Amino acid sequence: MVVGKIDYLNLLPFHIFIKKYNIKTKEGYPAKINRLFDKKLVEAGFISSIKSKHKKCFDAGIIANKKVMSVLVCEGKNQDDFESNTSNVLAKILNLQGEIVIGDKALQRYFKDSKNCKDLAEEWYKKYKLPFVFARFCVNKNYKQYEKLINKFLKTKVKIPQYILKQKAKELGLTTKEVKNYLNLIYYKMGYKEKRSLKIFLKKGNNF
Repeated sequence: MVVGKIDYLNLLPFHIFIKKYNIKTKEGYPAKINRLFDKKLVEAGFISSIKSKHKKCFDAGIIANKKVMSVLVCEGKNQDDFESNTSNVLAKILNLQGEIVIGDKALQRYFKDSKNCKDLAEEWYKKYKLPFVFARFCVNKNYKQYEKLINKFLKTKVKIPQYILKQKAKELGLTTKEVKNYLNLIYYKMGYKEKRSLKIFLKKGNNF
């Protein structure tokens, strides 16, 4: 088993969960993982929602409701984030101008100075009153094995050791409380509202 590993804080629970299994990982930012998946260099991973269309995916994703803090559009020159696929399209759908920033660097920026930035999950919720699905867990090989794995993950309340929380907080220049607050915003199980939101996003995303 080879899984694409997005080394962002939002997937820390999943990374801790799969350590128990004999799973190889290939690290990268979202847009890179998308490319590795398309080339079949990884068997599975959280694939950017905009790139997940027509792929074999489960009802699991990287999801935030009302607020995410790690996907921002900030004042400044219009500029996509090369690490992203979904967020660049999302900003265009919402007609937001500025610099797109995603991942841990966006989270750091949010806590240091969020006055000049807008939270894209928040802006999506204002418009559609729905959570936003940033990525979906998709597979291109060993479907049954990954189905079992992801379903088990969705049913497991992953406990993050305190030393890992402290380590991550130190790496990001945040407090452990800020890290915990952020992780509480992220969830992974897709239900009716999440699927409806994804459908709207993919339909509107066809224009970009």
